Amino acid sequence: MQHLDGLNHAQKEAVLATEGPISVLAGAGSGKTRVLTTRIYHLIKSGVPADRILAVTFTNKAAREMRERLSHQLSGGTLPLVVTFHGLGRELLERYGTRIGVPRYFSIFDRDDSKSAIKRVLKEMDIDSKELSPGYVLSRISKEKGEGRTADMFREKHGRTSFQARVVADVWPKYEEIVRKEKALDFDDLISLPVRLLAEHDDIRAQAEQLFSYIHVDEYQDTNKLQGRLAGYLAAVHKNLFVVGDIDQTIYTWRGATIENLLEFEERYPSAQTIVLAHNYRSTKTIVTAANQIIEKNQNRKDKHAVTDNEDGEQIRLHLARNAEAEARWVAREIRTALRAGTSAEEIAVLFRTNFQSRTLEEAFLSEGIPYKVLGTRFLDRKEVKDVLAWVRLALEPTREADFMRAVQTPPRGIGKVTIGKLLSGNREALRPAELAKVSAFEEVVQGLHEASKTAIPSAFIKLVIEKSGMATALAQGGDEDQERLENAKELASLASRFDSLSGEEGLSAFLAESALAGDQDEIDRDPAKTGVTLMTVHAAKGLEFDTVFVTGLEEGLFPHQGYDEEKRDEEEERRLFYVAVTRAKRRLALTMAHVRRIYGTDFASEPSSFIQDIDEGLIAFSEGEDFYAERTIYI
Repeated sequence: MQHLDGLNHAQKEAVLATEGPISVLAGAGSGKTRVLTTRIYHLIKSGVPADRILAVTFTNKAAREMRERLSHQLSGGTLPLVVTFHGLGRELLERYGTRIGVPRYFSIFDRDDSKSAIKRVLKEMDIDSKELSPGYVLSRISKEKGEGRTADMFREKHGRTSFQARVVADVWPKYEEIVRKEKALDFDDLISLPVRLLAEHDDIRAQAEQLFSYIHVDEYQDTNKLQGRLAGYLAAVHKNLFVVGDIDQTIYTWRGATIENLLEFEERYPSAQTIVLAHNYRSTKTIVTAANQIIEKNQNRKDKHAVTDNEDGEQIRLHLARNAEAEARWVAREIRTALRAGTSAEEIAVLFRTNFQSRTLEEAFLSEGIPYKVLGTRFLDRKEVKDVLAWVRLALEPTREADFMRAVQTPPRGIGKVTIGKLLSGNREALRPAELAKVSAFEEVVQGLHEASKTAIPSAFIKLVIEKSGMATALAQGGDEDQERLENAKELASLASRFDSLSGEEGLSAFLAESALAGDQDEIDRDPAKTGVTLMTVHAAKGLEFDTVFVTGLEEGLFPHQGYDEEKRDEEEERRLFYVAVTRAKRRLALTMAHVRRIYGTDFASEPSSFIQDIDEGLIAFSEGEDFYAERTIYI
């Protein structure tokens, strides 16, 4: 079997163990994606129909990469279903959702949509969003949904415990009402509703259990309780559940991920087989050794010691700067040296624990003339792109208020807020003739697009929207920035072309779903013209790798992060986050810190991160004869 060539013993064992529940503990850089795709290829070559195989990933980017690998291996043959958990939920709801009142074609509220709806509810309740942010309320609702709780259950358990909890209990049902009125679902509905559907309807569960004979779940350590239940329902009959994860990379418990899904896998499935992928193919021996020493301090984990045949490599550099500005200048100078030595800017990443740290780094990069990109400003979050998406959603469902309010003002057509208010309150007869004429002209455009949406292929429909809405004309008459916005809007047609095999409402619905479900990592290479060193949080870096990595801000209280509530700090999760940061590096790793850092306008004197002490002293060679307050470089 040629497809097994090059696999080590543990990897082969995972590929060939096709029957029953199997958990694979895959360390950083251990080739887990290769194992997953090779196992799926092996199943298909062994006679399993591709449409009987499911693979679930955590980002659209990972799903696309897996599909591309499988397509290459299968020479363009039929592919299995490879989706995110939210994509899987959408598939199930489109198939069975009408049973619980879900429309056949529903739109999806992305996080911005959800925050806007919650902000609206808070305003109606006369609660200042500065007093309690929409983001906090959404996060609380999302985490509760991930635990399988409803608004009524939350009110009963937490509704009287604090001011914040009372507000969440009051906002939640009003928020749900807005979402339903828009004939939409939010991210968490895509998991909670399928689980409810399968739990409450035996006949549908019986059908769903027969959909897939083999189920694969990547990044299983990042699943929440409901995602674990959903995978369990689908695997209930055939029992062929293959999960891959690394407890040491569990860094999303604040989003509701539960480490117990992986820790307790063997208890839930007594016949389960556990396979450990411990061989690191990514990093030098120096980096692997340091990573082992960091993570082995954690108690809540399964024993797994990474090994590698790679060379020892360069020493890890530890740099102490006077302040954040000096730290940033040192990083920029080191990167400039690396670039001159031939390292590609795309192979360099600068990681930080919190977003505010990027400002001083950006200033230093601009000063040094270093090209860079900050992960976080997503293509799909740009105003002009969201404008087009609002028009597309409105064309599919002309009763959506949120999209109506955005589209009617984009581009401006002389329909003001007073007129919009009259329309939304059902007071159309109060419109003056001039107002009515403008509204009627707008509605005529929407109706024309609604008819076109039934048959047009997605890419052609996006072009039609840009033209008929008036955006093309308005932006074409502007300056260079407007021209760039028009190009961004048109880029949507390229993205939509992926769904041109599905015409009409089906294709547009699939395109909108992928757009709504895209995560931060899905946007890294969206603009191929934008190159440079990548700046990002450690959370965003998970799953990525770079030749050279700088981990900045290694100060006690910042990394590990103290946050606002010392009692709630999870020291082990912070250490896992540091482990993730360190293991992103293939050949070079630098750790930096500042003696003084200004946070929220106040200078704070810092102590080096306690995580540095997790690395064996025998690996540390301090530079000598330099004052503590001066910049210095320490070698590990």
